[in-house]
Amino acid sequence: MGNTTVLIKTWKRLAGAALLSAASVFSLSVNAEELELEKDELTFGFIKLTDMAPLAIAYEQGFFEDEGLFVTLEAQANWKVLLDGVIDGKLDGAHMLAGQPLGATIGYGTKAHVITAFSMDLNGNGITVSNEIWKQMKANIPMKNGKPVHPISASALKPVVDKYKSEGKAFNMGMVFPVSTHNYELRYWLAAGGINPGYYGPGSSGTVGQISADTLLSVTPPPQMPATLEAGTIYGYCVGEPWNQQAVFKGIGVPVITDYEIWKNNPEKVFGVSNSWAEKYPNTHLAVVKALIRAAQWLDENNNVNREEAVKILSKPNYVGADEKVIANSMTGTFEYEKGDVRDVPDFNVFYRYYATYPFYSDAIWYLTQMRRWGQIPTDKPDSWYHDTAKKVYRPDIYMKAAEMLIAEGKVKKEDFPFGSDGYRKPQSEFIDNVTYDGRKPNDYLAQLKIGLKAGQTVTATGISK
Repeated sequence: MGNTTVLIKTWKRLAGAALLSAASVFSLSVNAEELELEKDELTFGFIKLTDMAPLAIAYEQGFFEDEGLFVTLEAQANWKVLLDGVIDGKLDGAHMLAGQPLGATIGYGTKAHVITAFSMDLNGNGITVSNEIWKQMKANIPMKNGKPVHPISASALKPVVDKYKSEGKAFNMGMVFPVSTHNYELRYWLAAGGINPGYYGPGSSGTVGQISADTLLSVTPPPQMPATLEAGTIYGYCVGEPWNQQAVFKGIGVPVITDYEIWKNNPEKVFGVSNSWAEKYPNTHLAVVKALIRAAQWLDENNNVNREEAVKILSKPNYVGADEKVIANSMTGTFEYEKGDVRDVPDFNVFYRYYATYPFYSDAIWYLTQMRRWGQIPTDKPDSWYHDTAKKVYRPDIYMKAAEMLIAEGKVKKEDFPFGSDGYRKPQSEFIDNVTYDGRKPNDYLAQLKIGLKAGQTVTATGISK
């Protein structure tokens, strides 16, 4: 199957059921038998990023097998290919950008009803700029004991962007996909520093997002980010790990901020399946979510004691395929900014703590607000639309059913799950611009943001109009 495919080679494949002893049969998960799996051979897609870890760990630690599942993991070329694979059935499910199920369901780009019952992680991204841009920014950044004071505001970048504009030069930056967390985080950071990242408009401009822009954001696949930066095609980018740390190791760029500093404990990736798949294979879906919950627990348990083993697994070419040292730089609780400036960031990657795996409606709504803020949702929507859309895509009911089964089996603790939650987090205030986000009031939140579409505004081919 090549380096991009991992195949589970189990007793089922090697010997066949007829050769198994009664003890071996009995060792199967009783719960998996009770679930009466509708489908047990599955193919899941992923992109080569460290936050695909729950899939790799569920495979490597045998959690899929425990549920009676025989899984193939296949790396995908880019996010569009991955999404198309889930929609057309080539993939049973996939490691997805949190915005992908939402964007597809509301018809931004490909129209299809995609759902998620499992959030894969919190945090995990960074924004990196080239050495030359860093040199120009650094003069605008406060210093303490010879090191930059973090978090670094995009206001330090604004004079650089203004200079490029005055010289008639485009200031190009990269992100991974129009509905990616990276796009919205990069835009959030820029806007918080007084830089307009541009709007999505009608027609072809609806996929570019550069109307009225101070910076021109474009799509670059994650593994290609460092090379694109080194070639000078872009001056900076927002991406997941290990591709920020790769820039440090190669000496071609400097990560200036992590998404933890933009929005503390922000939701990142999800595990997505088509709604039709979920309806056709409900027990199989539950079994998958169970295995992923256990993988997330393994990744965070005992203060990340398993992270070094996880790094070794992820460094394999069929998973992330980056050097162990590069992956370890962020996965083991540290993050390196300017070369030699290594700082403790214990929560840079969170897979289980803080209810990381629970698919909160309020997380979905934040992504929808950003789609509206930048014109991907072209017209105003009432608060009820945001709530209804979130509940159509995010499925905490499926998640909690899987959690309850694991609790009954003694594999997880009840206190690790938000029993009694209505699906909304408490208002969150730890954003870089100090704006408080309340998922129950999306339009009130949008009204607080200085740069972005306001009530009644739409985007035309030339700018903003009412």
